[in-house]
Order: sequence, then C-alpha cells, then structure tokens
Amino acid sequence: MFKKEAHYRDRSEAGEMLADLLGAFVKTGAVVLAVPNGGVAVAGPIAQKLGARLGLLVVRKIQIPGNTEAGFGAVGAGGEYVVDSDMVKTLRLTPAEVEIQKQKAMSSVASRLSQYGEWARLPLLKKKTVILVDDGLATGGTMEAGIRIVRPQDPEMLIVAAPTGSERAVNRLYPLVDKMLCPHVGHGPVYAVASAYRNWHDVSDQEVLTTLKALSGLQADVSQ
Repeated sequence: MFKKEAHYRDRSEAGEMLADLLGAFVKTGAVVLAVPNGGVAVAGPIAQKLGARLGLLVVRKIQIPGNTEAGFGAVGAGGEYVVDSDMVKTLRLTPAEVEIQKQKAMSSVASRLSQYGEWARLPLLKKKTVILVDDGLATGGTMEAGIRIVRPQDPEMLIVAAPTGSERAVNRLYPLVDKMLCPHVGHGPVYAVASAYRNWHDVSDQEVLTTLKALSGLQADVSQ
C-alpha cells in the first residue's frame, strides 16, 4: 500500500496513521517489535490501538565511515548481519574497513541489549502475527537484519510497517515478508528518512527509556 503524498508531523502521528492501516489486527494477539531508537515512538500508537504486546527488535546499521546517518548494512542481536555489497563497491571500502564498522555496530547492539533489559528480550513468536516497526527505511539493511532474526521463529504472519522508505528499500524487503506497509515512498537516487517528517530529531537512549516506561503495560511477556 503506497501513497506518495503522505507526510508526517512527527513520529507519533506517523504511528497513528500506520495503526489505522493495521486495524484488521486489533486484539488478535499480535506482537509489535520496534527498532530503536526512532521506531519506538512510531510503534507505541500501533501497539496501543491494536491491543498488542510491545517489544524491541535490537538491530544496528553498519555506518559508513565518517557518516553516522548512513549505513551499508546492519547487525542483529544474535550476531546476524547483512551487508550491501553494491554500496561497499561504490564506496570502495576495504574488507578491513567493513570489519571495523561491523564490530562497532555489534558493540552498539551489545550496549543496547544491556540498557534496555527485558524490553530487548524477544517473546516467543511462533504462530503469532509479528509487526516490525521503524520510523523509516533508507536502504532496508537494518530491517532486513530484523527479518532474519524473526523469521526463524516461525511467525504466522510477518509484517513490516514503516511510515516512509526509499523505493529501493521497499523493493528489497517486499519479497521477504507477508505484508508490507510503507505509505510514503521516496523516489530518486538520494533519500533521507528525515525528509518525510516536519519535526525531526535524533532520538536519545533516555528518550526511548522514558517512552517505554510510559508504555510499560504493553510490554511483551517473554515467557509466552
């Protein structure tokens, strides 16, 4: 479902719009997994409207050297990783540079797992509808790593929901999931997630923790 004209005031409004599009999953026992940090504010309204359990899907983009906003891959909590080989060639990164950046990303994942505690422990997902949420899809690498983490747990349905994304990212992820929701698709060779939002800021770890505390009643039970 793609609507090129969609733009958002902020992450919360974007989450409310996605929640409306996911109305068929209200009170169905779905699990919403947010990619921190930016995905948490989007996922909150979705979990609240659906009456779904909320958890974190801890993945981290492998950053381009000298550019904290862009990545050429991503790593997951279990050591899973994906690398965009075409981008690596374009950037002329050496194997050593790729490995250094990958290790930095893994270190960041380890830190977040420690900081977010039970929120970062995935619940049992077998035969459940699982909705993976982020605030945007630039290259799709981070979300692809998330899909690789979740898919082996045999969910009944795996959905990616993001307010905005590049055409390249949407096309990359579409075959990997059962349902794809990305109402605003950016076209062209250069795409920035922030361009879809009127109010945009980098989300701190403390802001994530504050948001999660407010949503504590939605926390996923990792034992079931």
